[in-house]
Amino acid sequence: MPTIHTIYNGGLRTEATHLQSGNTLMTDAPKDNQGRGENFSPSDLLAASLGSCMLSIMGIAARTHGFEERLHGTEIDITKIMAAEPRRVAEVIVEFHFPTGDFNEKERKILEHAAHTCPVAKSLSADLKQTVIFNFPA
Repeated sequence: MPTIHTIYNGGLRTEATHLQSGNTLMTDAPKDNQGRGENFSPSDLLAASLGSCMLSIMGIAARTHGFEERLHGTEIDITKIMAAEPRRVAEVIVEFHFPTGDFNEKERKILEHAAHTCPVAKSLSADLKQTVIFNFPA
């Protein structure tokens, strides 16, 4: 059974529906590739998926080890860097900003390991550079 149903709406725009929930999202080709840039581009979604996957798996690990509540409010800045020939995502920089420095060394290692082993990170080509930065406040 399909997971997502996507329709091409013309003008380099698509509409994807998550079949289980009915939620939809639109994509546009980016302005630098003939698109409108009014929505996430497919490659933006790739970068967002990487960050969201990392944070979700970190949440599972934190829950398993009894410190998930301290992960609440964690934010990510994601930077996508494109290459020209061939046009592709060359690097994704995922920078975590934790709301509290209240993690001991063991917990930090658990979070870092979880981020690097999320399914999206493991599914991407080895040619795509994944730079991950963890900012734990002092």
